[in-house]
Amino acid sequence: MNWPWRAWTDDSTLKTERLRLVAITPEMMAAEESNLTTLAPLIGARLPQEWPPQHWEPHVLQFISSQLTEREETMGWHRYVLLPDSYGCGKTLIGCVGGFPKLDGDVEIGYSTLPGFQRQGFATEAASALTEWLLSRRGVRSVSAQTFLSLPESIKVMERCGMQYAGDGDEAGTVRYRRTR
Repeated sequence: MNWPWRAWTDDSTLKTERLRLVAITPEMMAAEESNLTTLAPLIGARLPQEWPPQHWEPHVLQFISSQLTEREETMGWHRYVLLPDSYGCGKTLIGCVGGFPKLDGDVEIGYSTLPGFQRQGFATEAASALTEWLLSRRGVRSVSAQTFLSLPESIKVMERCGMQYAGDGDEAGTVRYRRTR
């Protein structure tokens, strides 16, 4: 299916009150997959020792790489989340957020923050910014996310992004939340 919109803009960074969401490029993905020491200079951030975030499994990297290669219209949808210098973390990579197209104009997002940055509203801030940005793209009708019922903090992130319960998720024990235009 060929999507009728392009998500990439001249500004590859989304900014919130406390965060910069820097778009992943194919070059960054290659660095992440092969040599993390080359990733930090590409994104202009320090990688903490605990990088990558929990649940950031190798198949996630492979999926994003294939999206960037096969679905050019998703360029800019996959982002790293960084703290600005002014918040005392000196451009430290704290987590990630990204989206990928589903059927009928839906974009599913995922998000994760490193343990030292959890329960501080960063995931909500990043996921909200990406949700708003995606909903402003032509052809995007809704944004959804899935999580396990055993992760109530993740459900709270979805609710704070304005998503509502939309039924069972794709895997056993998961739920889906969705926000429409």
